Amino acid sequence: MRSHAESAKLQVRAGSACLRARLCRATTAGKVDAPTSATWHQPTPPARRVTAAIICFRLAYPALVLFDIDGTLVRRAGPHHREALVYGIRRITGLETTTDGIPVQGMLDPDILTVMLRRAGAPRALVKESLPEIMRAAERRYLRTCPVLHRKHCPGVEPLLDRLTRRGLLLGLVTGNLARIGWRKLERAGLRRYFRFGAFGEMARTRAGLARLAIREARRRGWIGARAPVTLIGDAPADIVAARANGIRIVAVKTGITPPRELLALRPDVLIPNLRHLRLRMVEE
Repeated sequence: MRSHAESAKLQVRAGSACLRARLCRATTAGKVDAPTSATWHQPTPPARRVTAAIICFRLAYPALVLFDIDGTLVRRAGPHHREALVYGIRRITGLETTTDGIPVQGMLDPDILTVMLRRAGAPRALVKESLPEIMRAAERRYLRTCPVLHRKHCPGVEPLLDRLTRRGLLLGLVTGNLARIGWRKLERAGLRRYFRFGAFGEMARTRAGLARLAIREARRRGWIGARAPVTLIGDAPADIVAARANGIRIVAVKTGITPPRELLALRPDVLIPNLRHLRLRMVEE
């Protein structure tokens, strides 16, 4: 049997986790505008900002869990993302391009666009000059064309996100998607409400850099302490490399297109078939 002291500690932890979960839901509830490319976190409704700020200042989350999007949270989302990149290039430069033959898994959207442009014969100066406008055009296109993705979840996604939120963990994104594309994709999949902030493809040169930015942002805002566990969950070799570069735990899932043996060869801390198999101890300890 537990002592009174142990029971009290468990009650305090459960109460704090419950309060953090309620705060997370409160600060992301309601319809909000799609963030711009420079936006880290989802805007908080004005009436809730003061209360949220006070509570967040006093309560740090016990752990941070970072998720990739494509192949980890959603899959088989259709051609609309790639078509938006093609459209962005055509709209700004007039060049006809394609993503065919480009190993896009794990790549950042700006890198994909750069490869597309170079293959179409664009000089480096044109790539550098036009890329910002191309990215904005691609984002606008995707906002208009992204379909409903509620049936495109990877196995076990929503039950897991519910469980992690109830547990009071901080959830964020590390993805190669451009910011407005990433947020729109999650919005159309019905998953956006679970995530407080994210690091997106235009924010760093590498996926490891994105993970580093996300961790620093969470610590800078006081959302997690210096010793809080941090886990990255992803389906691609690039996710494993990014986690290793930052000294954080990596949970690899087999729901992407990478053969499991290739993931295993990179020795992730945990390799699971899908998110139904993730246990709380894998991200809390």
